[in-house]
Amino acid sequence: MADHHLIFLVLLGALLLFAWGRWRYDVVAGMTLLAAVFLGLVPLDGAFEGFAHPAVITVAAVLVISRALGVAGVVDLVAGQAARIGNRVFLQTLALTLVVAVSSAFMNNVGALALMLPVAIRIARENGFPVSRLLMPLAFGSLLGGLTTLIGTPPNIIIATYRKTELGEAFGMFDFSPVGLVLLVAGVVLISVLPRWVLPDRKGEASPEELFEIENYLIEVTVEEDSSLVGEPVSALEAPLEKVDYTLVGLAREGRLTSPVRRHERLRAGDELLLEADPEELEGPAKKLGLRLTGDIQLDHEHLSGENTAVLEAVVLPDGMMIGHTLRSLRLPERFGIALMAVARQGERLRERLGRIRFRSADVLLLRGDRETLTEACSSMGVLPLADRELRVGTPRKLLTSVGLFGLALAAVISGLLPIQIALATAALGMVLGNVINLRQAYGAVDWPVIVLLGAMIPVGMAFDSSGAAAMLANALVNVSGDWPPSFTLALLMISAMTLSDVINNAAAAVLLAPVAVAIAGALEVSADPFLMAVAVGASCAFLTPIGHQSNTLVMGPGGYRFTDFARLGLPLSLLVFALGLPMILLIWPF
Repeated sequence: MADHHLIFLVLLGALLLFAWGRWRYDVVAGMTLLAAVFLGLVPLDGAFEGFAHPAVITVAAVLVISRALGVAGVVDLVAGQAARIGNRVFLQTLALTLVVAVSSAFMNNVGALALMLPVAIRIARENGFPVSRLLMPLAFGSLLGGLTTLIGTPPNIIIATYRKTELGEAFGMFDFSPVGLVLLVAGVVLISVLPRWVLPDRKGEASPEELFEIENYLIEVTVEEDSSLVGEPVSALEAPLEKVDYTLVGLAREGRLTSPVRRHERLRAGDELLLEADPEELEGPAKKLGLRLTGDIQLDHEHLSGENTAVLEAVVLPDGMMIGHTLRSLRLPERFGIALMAVARQGERLRERLGRIRFRSADVLLLRGDRETLTEACSSMGVLPLADRELRVGTPRKLLTSVGLFGLALAAVISGLLPIQIALATAALGMVLGNVINLRQAYGAVDWPVIVLLGAMIPVGMAFDSSGAAAMLANALVNVSGDWPPSFTLALLMISAMTLSDVINNAAAAVLLAPVAVAIAGALEVSADPFLMAVAVGASCAFLTPIGHQSNTLVMGPGGYRFTDFARLGLPLSLLVFALGLPMILLIWPF
C-alpha cells in the first residue's frame, strides 16, 4: 500500500479515537505517532523531534507565563473593576467576557477562564441571575481572545511556525490582530446579548445550601462500650465491612466533628461515626461489631465548617487526575487529608452513593478539609476551587516583575531581536528566578497532555505532507470547487477547520490542516497566507460542542449545561465568525 494511503488510514483511525473520547487525546496522539513509525511513515531517528519543535517550546513557555501573571494578580486587578460595573446580566456578561478575552490574547485560554470562573459564579449568586447566562459566554470569550495574537492560542503558534518552515518567515505577534479583533468585538457583543433568548435559565452547580443538605446520605453510628472496635484504629472497619458499600465521612467526638478521618485515628466508646451507606445493608455487620445505628443525621454549614476547617466547591478540570476514578480508588482522606461531602453533575446533585460515583470532567464537588491544605490539595487533585475564591492583587513587586519581563519578551519578538520561543522561554525563566512563581508552580503550569499531543502529532503532520497525502486532499478540495473562485475553496477549508476542531483538539486540527492549506495555495498558484489564516481562525473556533475545547468542558458542570446547549449559542457565533472572518481574511491577506 502506498504511503499516502497508509497515512490516511492512520489519521482516520486517530480522528475516530479523538472523537470517541475513550482515551485522552495525548494517548491517542502517542498511539498515532507510534503507528506511523512502525509503518515506516515517520523515520525512527525523527520520531521524537516534534518535542524540540519551536511551537512546543513556545506553548510551554506561554503556559508558565500565564501562571505567573495569574499569581501576580494581573487579571484580578482588572477583574476587580469589571465586577463593579453593575448588577444587570448584560453588563456583567459584557464586562467579564471582555476581561477573559483580553487576558486570553496573552495567556493560556483555560488559565484566563479559570481565574475568572469563580468570580463570575460569585457575581451571579450575589445578583440572583442564572449562572448559565454567564459561564458559556466566558468560555467562548476565551476562545475569541486567543484569535488576536500569535501567543493567544496553540493553533496560531503552529500556523506561524509552519509558515516559517514552508515560506521562510513566520507570522508576527500581531499579524493575527486585524482579523482577530474584528471577530472579538463582534463576537463578544453577540454572546453578551443572545444568551437571554437562546440559553436555558439553569442555576448551574448546586448552591452551597443545597449541597449541604446531606441528611439523606449520612447514617449516624455510635461505638458502644462493649464494641470490639474500642481502641482500634479507624482502618479496622475495612475488613468486617468489606461487603458493605460505605464511605466514612466524619467522626463526631465530644461535640466536635472531624472530617476527613485519618486511618490511624483510634476509636473510643461513644464516638459517633458518620457513614454514607444503606442502613439495611449496614445494620447486620454493624451489630456484630458493637455499633448502634442511631438514624439519619442532618448537618449544616455551621457543623461542617470550623476554626481550622473549611468547605469549598470545586470543579473537576479537564484531564484532571480524578477523572475515571472513584472515591475509594483515590483515597482522598489518606492522600490529601480532605473529605468529599457531595457531587453535582450538570447542575444536579447526584443521588447515588459517593463511593460508587466515577468522576467526570466538570463534576462539581463539595470538599471539606483543613483550611491551609485544602487549596494545595485541590491543585494536586486537578480540581478548581469555585465561588469561595476571592479577588486578590499580587504584591507590587510581582506585578512589576511579571509585566516587565513579559513586555520585554514581546518587544524582543516584535522587533525581531529574538525568535518567539527564545524570548518567551527567557521570560518564563526570569519569572521563576524573580520569585514570581516557584519551580513547582512553573512545572505544574505546563499542560503536559497538550505538550505530548503537539510533540507526537508534529512528526505525523510532516509525514502527512511528505507522503503526498496533503496534496491529494488539497486537490480534492480544489476539484470540489470546480470553476468557482479561490475564495470558495478558502471557505471550504475554513469550514473544515471549524468542524474538525469541534470533535478533536484544536492544536491537532491545526497540525493536520496546515500542510493542506499550503498545498491548496500551490495548486491554485496563489498566496498561502489566506489559507493558513483560515486554518488558524477555524481551528480556534470550537463553539458547537463541550468537547471541542477545554474552556467549554470547564464550564459545563458549573453552568449546568447539557451537550446540546452549546450549539444554541455556538451556532450563531460560528456563523458570525465565518461571515465576518472570511471577508476580513481576504481583505487583510489577499490572494
